[in-house]
Amino acid sequence: MLVDVLLEANRDAADSAAVDDGTLTLTYGRLTRLALVMRGVVIRETTCERVGIMLPASALFPATLFGVLWASRIAIPLNFLLSGEELAGVVRDAGLDLVLTVGHFRDLAAKLPARALFVDDLPLKRKVFLSMFRPLPRAPRVQRDDTAVILYTSGTTAEPKGVELTQGNLHGNASDAIASLGIRPPQTLLNILPPFHVFGLTANVVVPVMLRATVYAIPRFSPVAVVKTVAAQGVTMMMAIPSMYAAILKSKSAKPDTFRSVQLAVSGGEPLADSLHAAFQERFGVAIRQGYGLTETSPVISACSVGAYKRGTVGRPLRNVEVRIIDAEGNALSPGADGEIIVRGPGVMKGYYKKPEATRSVLDAEGWFRTGDIGRIDEEGYLSITGRAKEMLIIGGENVFPREIEAALETHEAVLQAAVIGIPDEMRGEQPAAFVIPQPNAEVDELTLRNHAKKLLAGFKVPKRVIIREDLPKGPTGKILKRRLRELL
Repeated sequence: MLVDVLLEANRDAADSAAVDDGTLTLTYGRLTRLALVMRGVVIRETTCERVGIMLPASALFPATLFGVLWASRIAIPLNFLLSGEELAGVVRDAGLDLVLTVGHFRDLAAKLPARALFVDDLPLKRKVFLSMFRPLPRAPRVQRDDTAVILYTSGTTAEPKGVELTQGNLHGNASDAIASLGIRPPQTLLNILPPFHVFGLTANVVVPVMLRATVYAIPRFSPVAVVKTVAAQGVTMMMAIPSMYAAILKSKSAKPDTFRSVQLAVSGGEPLADSLHAAFQERFGVAIRQGYGLTETSPVISACSVGAYKRGTVGRPLRNVEVRIIDAEGNALSPGADGEIIVRGPGVMKGYYKKPEATRSVLDAEGWFRTGDIGRIDEEGYLSITGRAKEMLIIGGENVFPREIEAALETHEAVLQAAVIGIPDEMRGEQPAAFVIPQPNAEVDELTLRNHAKKLLAGFKVPKRVIIREDLPKGPTGKILKRRLRELL
């Protein structure tokens, strides 16, 4: 199904530019041939059903992804922002024996319990050239419910949880997003989202191929690079998280007309502040459109289109997507009432990999997925997010579980107990703040604990603040009352 999309793009637009990352430019014809080469690599190098991909936003990523799928395997995009220990836990859970990566990640790859194959060491140009003399094999025969990718939402300190997204999930969500937002070719996209994140995977890999669009990928986010690329290439669509828009807004190299070509700027991954929306529109004349989604929904649930926008909302649900607001007993609520958001549609995941109980806890027999988010739907059908039932933090668009950070801090010999909450941050949306109770008669300071956390966690998970106290507010059972911790900041 997904490989068919690539082959159709090759048939219809072989000579059109597909993706350019500054070091490698591929037409749709060349992208297809490189994907064919990667298919051969996968078939030769492993018999495992699942193949890891550790690549940044680049021309190599879509070629490798489609190559893995073309080889009838399941792709596991790996989060290279995690620590080696965290990433090793993901690799073990997925049962990988091969990770396709590049030399830039050589040190990280050395920490993984799987063989790393460095794609940039392969004679790809020669192999692509030789492939031109062979007919393209057909796409594998797949069903809509066949797993295409598994995206992990956690590391090792909280048990890794892989979200199984099917061929139908990704194809359906991309198709419905294009239709619901009224996107028409030709389009030029800016890709600044990591492809291990479902937002980047769907919006900047699957959607562009469906549109036969050109993608300009920036492997490492830089406001200066964004400004330069948008101005030089006439970018018409861009997707980013609010912290990226905030960084762009602060860029001195951006001029009032830098974003004049942008027709659609979408924000997702974390709440978009009204002040940021207003400032971006005032400076660049671009109204950022909010969307809402989750890894488990492939990801888009709702979005504000150019023609249907209501400030303070995340738009209306996509076509084919049903959204309900329910109370604690599961009863549907009337428009305007706050409750938990549940979703049903073609993008809802198959389940959590090897975790049937966790799957049943959020996905019922009728296909309704419990998001754990709190929201309301108004009389016109616009959805607003008003809170999160889950304790999960969203830091720069990445899901972070407080228990991961707490467990890391508690490995220090001087720490008795730790509790983590999220605090607002202008650039990242949220940052973790940790409260620590030291062991009796132990002495420890904030810098020591932050440095300890850096050894075990990805940088964005390291607490911005560590508050050390002899005791913390607790309930009758001795559980720390996190809702009262903000009073101590």
